[in-house]
Amino acid sequence: MLEDNLNDTIAAISTAQGQSGIGIVRLSGPRALAIADQIFTGSKKEKPSEFKSYTMHYGRISGHGRIIDEVILSLMRKPKSYTREDVVEINCHGGIVVLRNVLDLTLENGARLASPGEFTRRAFLNGRIDLAQAEAVIDVIRAKTDSALKLSLGQLNGGLSKEIGLIRKKLLDVLVNLEVEIDFPEEGIRQGASAISQGIDALSGKLNKLLDNASAGRILREGISVVICGKPNVGKSSLLNALLKKERSIVTPVAGTTRDTIEEIIDIKGIPARIFDTAGILTPRNMIEKEAIRRSREHIKLADMVIILFDASGKLSHLDRKLIREVRHKNVIAVINKIDLKNRIEEDQLLRAFRKVVRICAKSGKHIDTLEGALYEFVFKGKLNAPESLIVSNLRHIQALRNAKKLVGQAKEALRNNLTQEFIAQDLKDACVYLDKILGKNFPEDLLDRIFADFCIGK
Repeated sequence: MLEDNLNDTIAAISTAQGQSGIGIVRLSGPRALAIADQIFTGSKKEKPSEFKSYTMHYGRISGHGRIIDEVILSLMRKPKSYTREDVVEINCHGGIVVLRNVLDLTLENGARLASPGEFTRRAFLNGRIDLAQAEAVIDVIRAKTDSALKLSLGQLNGGLSKEIGLIRKKLLDVLVNLEVEIDFPEEGIRQGASAISQGIDALSGKLNKLLDNASAGRILREGISVVICGKPNVGKSSLLNALLKKERSIVTPVAGTTRDTIEEIIDIKGIPARIFDTAGILTPRNMIEKEAIRRSREHIKLADMVIILFDASGKLSHLDRKLIREVRHKNVIAVINKIDLKNRIEEDQLLRAFRKVVRICAKSGKHIDTLEGALYEFVFKGKLNAPESLIVSNLRHIQALRNAKKLVGQAKEALRNNLTQEFIAQDLKDACVYLDKILGKNFPEDLLDRIFADFCIGK
C-alpha cells in the first residue's frame, strides 16, 4: 500500500485544528531534512541539515517569495525518534491558515500528506514499538479519567507486551520439548507427560490471570452508561448536579421539570461514566412527555447500571413499585434521597428488593462519596487487583487471549486423553499465533488499516 512506502516523506498538522498559541507541522522520512532546508532559514542563515539532533532553532518559514511565519524548528535524527526516521517538527503560531500554508509548502517540496495514524504506524513498522503499544497511543489520547490514562500509559510503556511475551516464551518452551520428542523418538529424549502437563497448567493460569481483569479493563477504557431514574420530583436532577459538582440540570419544586434526557460524562473514582438524567416515569399529559418517557425507558433498557431514586420523606408509591418492577433485571443501586427530611419510606422493603441501598442528600451533597464508592464496588466487585500495565482493555487483545486460552485448554485435554503429541503441539502452535497477533509479529494488512484508521492525521 502507498501508506507503507517507507521511502516517502510524510507530513501533517499534528495539533488540533482551531486557534491556539502554537501549532505543529510534523515531517518524517528520508527527505525530512532536505525539505526543511528548502523552506526554513535560521536566524544565522543556518540550515536544519546542519543542526544536531534534539535541538530547537528559531527562524522563518518562507515560500513563493514571502515569509509565511516565524517558527521554532526541532529536529530528531534517526534512529532515535518517534518513527525511527528523521523527524522535523515546525512549531508555528496556532492559526489554521498559517499551519495550512506551512503544510502546503512541505507538500510542494516533496512530502506526502500522512494518512491517519501513519507516524505511529511507521513507529511500529520500523520496530520501535509493537502493535499493542501502537494501539495504546490512541487510548492515551482518548483517556477520559486518570485511571484510564494510567492504564494506557502502562501499555504504551510495554508492560502488557512484556507479560504476553513471557507467556509466549513459556508456550514455546513447552512446544520445543514436545517437538524434540516428536522429531527424535529414537534418541529416547522424553520430557514426560507430567512435566508437559505442568507447563500447560502454568500457561493456562497466566492466561486466566490476564483475562480475569479484562472486563474491568474495558470499563476503564470505554466507561459505563448509568441512568438515573425515579418518579417526578424525587431529586434526579439534583443528584446529577451533585455527581457533576456543578449546576447542569434545572432544579425546581415543580414535578416533571426534566422532559428530555440530559447526558454528561463524569469521572467516578476512575471510571468514565456516561450519566443520563431521565424524565420521571409518569402518565404523560401531552406528546412531549410521552416522548420523554419513551426515551427514559429506552435508556434504562440499554444502560450498564441504573440508579433508582426514592424520596425518604414519603412512603413507596404506585409509581415507585412500578419502576422497581421495570428495573428488576438490571444492575441496580437503590438510592434514598432527601434524608435531611423526616424519614417515612419503607426502607426494609427496598433492602429486600435490592442488594445495595444508599442514603444521600443530593441537595447538600451528603454521602455522594458513599454512592460513588458503591458504584465502583458494584462495577468491579472487588476484583480489580492487577497493576494498570497488566490489565487487558482492548477488545482485539481480549479475543486473541480467549482464543489462545481455548487452544491451551484443548492441548491439555489432548494430553489427558493420551492423544499423540502432534495434536498437542498443533494446539500450542495455534495458540502462539494468537499471541503473535497481539504483538504484531504477524499481521494482515487490513488489520493495520483498521487499527490506524481510528487515529487522527498527524499522530
